Amino acid sequence: MAGPKKKNDQETKAEAPAPRYMLGNHAAAEGALYAGVDFYAGYPITPSSEIMEFLAAELPRRGSVFVQMEDEIGSISAVIGASWAGAKAITATSGPGFSLMQEAIGYAWFTETPIVIIDVQRAGPCTGQATRVGGGDVMQARYGSHGDLCPVALSPWSVQELYDCTIKAVNLSERLRVPAFVLTEEAVGHLRESITLHRNIPIERRRKDPGKPPFGSDDPLVTPPMPAFGEGERLLVTGSTHDEMGFRRVDHPKVHEKLVGRLLAKVMGRRDEIVEVERHLLDDAEIAIVAYGFTARCALASVRRLRADGIKAGLLRLKTLWPFADREISDLGKTVKRIVVPEMNQGQVAGLVRQHTPCDVLARGQTNGEVISPRTLAAWVKEAS
Repeated sequence: MAGPKKKNDQETKAEAPAPRYMLGNHAAAEGALYAGVDFYAGYPITPSSEIMEFLAAELPRRGSVFVQMEDEIGSISAVIGASWAGAKAITATSGPGFSLMQEAIGYAWFTETPIVIIDVQRAGPCTGQATRVGGGDVMQARYGSHGDLCPVALSPWSVQELYDCTIKAVNLSERLRVPAFVLTEEAVGHLRESITLHRNIPIERRRKDPGKPPFGSDDPLVTPPMPAFGEGERLLVTGSTHDEMGFRRVDHPKVHEKLVGRLLAKVMGRRDEIVEVERHLLDDAEIAIVAYGFTARCALASVRRLRADGIKAGLLRLKTLWPFADREISDLGKTVKRIVVPEMNQGQVAGLVRQHTPCDVLARGQTNGEVISPRTLAAWVKEAS
């Protein structure tokens, strides 16, 4: 009698893909492809260029579109246009290019255009150190474009998470119809590690509902359907104040107030499903490190060193930067005596931590184009103990 039918090799591989050794930027590109991205427009800029190079080769092979633009303004504009043509669209850049994109990011927010920007941060300001690491774009991601807006920004600390976070960013941008950022750093983008290209992550599909208003809903927490040009809808897309059907209403205070309020509520109303943190050795901690990105890896190593030296230290890692983990920070401040916030900038997140906790907060920034070592970080914590 025949035994149970075996799965073929292809099915087995799909369920349990083998680990691969991969560059962080290539992992981001792989994540974009798995999430269904079929349009990339960009301009080469260190240290993100490997994402563009990878997708320049891979997208055309899949019948998708890659375009090298003349600059970052053209790149973000092309990505927005492609999204309204029905594509899942993405670009990658670094600090100077991110600066150039800010006006168009505001347009994408106000028109509820799902796009993803991978910002591989480097040492700034201005051209800065193009090949060195930095983390100074945190506030730019939140406040770089004028007006009231709150895009989603994720902060991976490993090559694996750069893959996973790119998929999550695409999913969130599609689900919420917002710009979503992957705020990584040169240290992660140029890191090589073993990762697994998971193929079991659900992928979001844009909601269609012909004839329904594309810029409004009765429930402010419900994302409106998004038609594409060429689908027969009477579609108007304007960066001016508009009503539910897209008609300009620039002289109506209540229309503007309702529109801005709904756009913010659409994200903040889902705050708990967007914001992620990770807790390490905090159950009995007396002093805590709050860190994100590559610095959080060094922080975890330093926490283990400090524990070996008898100091009850713990780590709260911010996996999401925007919306900010204010409640988690507040809860942490009630259980520890002091918080240390190490950053590869001069204290952008530390200021936010101070706003949301009653305990002492020690800000420590390093802006020399180097990652913060576990030894340096442990010394900072001992200084604060």
